Amino acid sequence: MADSIYTAIATSTGDGRAGGRAATDDGMLDLTLAIPTAMGGPGGGTNPEQLFAAGWAACFHSALKGVAAAQKIKFADSAVVAEVGIHPADGGAYGLSAALHVELSGVDQATADQLVEAAHAVCPYSNATRGNIPVTIDATIA
Repeated sequence: MADSIYTAIATSTGDGRAGGRAATDDGMLDLTLAIPTAMGGPGGGTNPEQLFAAGWAACFHSALKGVAAAQKIKFADSAVVAEVGIHPADGGAYGLSAALHVELSGVDQATADQLVEAAHAVCPYSNATRGNIPVTIDATIA
């Protein structure tokens, strides 16, 4: 494996997702964690699935802008909405699924679809999850 060009460092303390904290070594992120009410918890804090969704949405959005620039395609506005679900799996384990919804304006549907596929091919989150979890991706033009 090639040398990293950047390494993010985060630490979880306390009770993990059940009221613990997650913080980065540079202090830019310092959050209280909580089990969401949908999972029977008290809510009131973020959770690993939200953090993963936020990271993937931001990374995919950057990949989208990068492939568009490389192809000299301009679009007006864009957004990436990432949904990350957690599901019970066999033997008491848990698994994830994801859906990425890309919103673009200023291009036609075929161009939007092509850009989304190209972004999915280069996004590190997409590459890390490919073949490991169910992922759906769609593009909507405005």
